[in-house]
Amino acid sequence: MQIAFAASEATPFAKTGGLADVVGALPRELVKLGHQVTVFLPFYARARRFIQGDPKYAIGSLTIPFRYYNRFAGVVDAGLREGVQHYFIDCPELFDRKDLYGPGGAEYTDNAERFGLFCRAVVEATKQLGVPSVFHVHDWQAALIPAYLKTVYAADPDLRSASTVLTIHNAAYQGAFPPNTTEQLLFPWDVFTMDKMEQYDRFNFLKGGIVFSDVLTTVSKKYAEEIQTPEFGEQLDGALLKRAADLRGILNGVDYALWDPAIDGHLAAHYTPKDLEGKRACRADLLHAFGLENVAETTPVIGIVSRFARQKGFDILAEITEEIADRDVALVALGTHDPYYENLFRAWAFRHPANIAVQIRYDEALAHKVEAGSDMFLMPSRYEPCGLNQIYSLKYGTVPIVRATGGLEDTIEEWDARKGTGTGFKFAGYDPMDLLAEIDRALEAFQNRKAWERLMRNGMARDHSWRGPAKEYVRVYEEAARRK
Repeated sequence: MQIAFAASEATPFAKTGGLADVVGALPRELVKLGHQVTVFLPFYARARRFIQGDPKYAIGSLTIPFRYYNRFAGVVDAGLREGVQHYFIDCPELFDRKDLYGPGGAEYTDNAERFGLFCRAVVEATKQLGVPSVFHVHDWQAALIPAYLKTVYAADPDLRSASTVLTIHNAAYQGAFPPNTTEQLLFPWDVFTMDKMEQYDRFNFLKGGIVFSDVLTTVSKKYAEEIQTPEFGEQLDGALLKRAADLRGILNGVDYALWDPAIDGHLAAHYTPKDLEGKRACRADLLHAFGLENVAETTPVIGIVSRFARQKGFDILAEITEEIADRDVALVALGTHDPYYENLFRAWAFRHPANIAVQIRYDEALAHKVEAGSDMFLMPSRYEPCGLNQIYSLKYGTVPIVRATGGLEDTIEEWDARKGTGTGFKFAGYDPMDLLAEIDRALEAFQNRKAWERLMRNGMARDHSWRGPAKEYVRVYEEAARRK
């Protein structure tokens, strides 16, 4: 089967979050299963460093029409990487910028034009490079591809057999723009209705993908249920309920070539489920990196690697910081984003320098050290479509403490000390005292070293590679093709 991925980011070219990890890893696994996969990405400034010399163009120029003008885009041949063909959509005035979506967490004012052009250029490019059996599009930035195929290109014979799959990585990010975006991107005005692409008088990219895609997926079974409710649907729950029969939850995998303590090049020592000795060296290295030099070996270390935002549960964590600091525990946090929560962590560390430490930045190597050197990993998220850090934590023998939502619910099994089963600790209510109670349960369990090592090994034995999810996606592609 020929599959074309379209997304706004993918490792190693451009990354702001988990979307990049998925688009970087899943195509490689599909190639191993015998499928032909191409990946289309915008040609950002940061992606240019992956091109040796002058770019090689697979297509020199595509004319992309807008309401009152045309733009011109090239298609850069980025070559094969582990069997996956990569192409960049090159439009320097739109993509050759420092940031992917906007400066300092803001949005570029022309993002509708940028990603509208990207979607239409992908469609036009495939007409010359080969129309796939399935377009697999990701999040709002690529969600107009199904909408274009069902409207503007509906009568195009070259594209008639192509089916579409949309994956929603986070329903909170939708690409909502003023109504005149409809005509700016040359859609017929009859798509700007409540049952199609209009959402509260905004032209909504993600809603267009939901309405017009043949099959929908999201990144965990639990999140597929949650986004059909008002609490988590981000005002798209009605549209998703209408497509409930077409919505599948497929848990993300992880790339164990990058995330495995037996081979991880970022670590002070390696270790395996059979020989956990190296984790002690990783713990000492982590504490040194965060300046916590006097933590006793019997004191558990809790790690956090996160975007500092309310979604991640830091509003309820804020209410119990002093209670946590008063316990026999060390806590290290790595992340950046919302200044309010950055300052919360800074102040917490300032008040308790002996056992709380924070670094306000993102550092890939240090993130690996946190996963390997911590005894527990904290993810109290309000919602979490899939989450990857709790899966990394399992592999590293770092016991997750999570809220039972989205992918956290699907990947973590509650520890049962009597039976010796389970992989972590979960709490259901979004309440600071529920979170504190679960932390206390973990701290108590940590005192029984033999049982704790059993708990660690339970997690390390779980397989969350991409092999299983890739096979599930193939079944989705086949279903989409049958429907078409």
